[in-house]
Amino acid sequence: MTAPAYKRILLKLSGEALMGEDSYGINRATIDRMVSEVAEVVRLGVQVAVVIGGGNIFRGVAPAAAGMDRATADYMGMLATVMNALALQDAMRRQGLVSRVQSALNIEQVAEPYIRGKAMRYLEEGKVVIFGAGTGNPFFTTDTAAALRGMEMNVDVVLKATKVDGVYTDDPKTNPEAMRYQRLTFDEAIVKNLKVMDATALTLCRDQKMPLCVFSIFKEGALKRVVMGEDEGTLVQC
Repeated sequence: MTAPAYKRILLKLSGEALMGEDSYGINRATIDRMVSEVAEVVRLGVQVAVVIGGGNIFRGVAPAAAGMDRATADYMGMLATVMNALALQDAMRRQGLVSRVQSALNIEQVAEPYIRGKAMRYLEEGKVVIFGAGTGNPFFTTDTAAALRGMEMNVDVVLKATKVDGVYTDDPKTNPEAMRYQRLTFDEAIVKNLKVMDATALTLCRDQKMPLCVFSIFKEGALKRVVMGEDEGTLVQC
């Protein structure tokens, strides 16, 4: 059997990816299917860390948050990511995966505090580590948290799971002739304003020479193909 191209990965999941066809919240069938994709690569011996967003939870309270102080809204969003992390951990438990949730905010009754050394040890033991609460600071997105945790965990690649199977020259939903980039440089992505990640996350990955792959988590087997080094998604590198 061919060995995986990457031994340790960080998977960035958006909260919206957990909604499935629902308008907000967590769709049970969707989260179970995503976890089965993660389980498949874990069985290959790949060490997996996850950073998860909270947009699906926060969307339900967004009207009430209109006009709210930005820092307060961001802290609410961080709490939403912790809720998603716990739901993801429970889905992993149902499928026989051992995982640990670490939070950048201290909520010790429900999640461990983020400790880099402990997270590294969990990965080496074959456990999935789920990072909640972003960076723990307002004004920073979970994209930036994914780039930061990827550096700290010494992963081989950051994988951004989206609804689209890569980065395109144009919106493939409105332009059927839009072409998928197989490879990009970080500078190209920044200059062309391609919606890969936010600028802070892209710059951090570029400066630390951390490869980034954008792929569709809704495409069956896509995560495994990325991990095996096949032509799946868009690889962004220096």
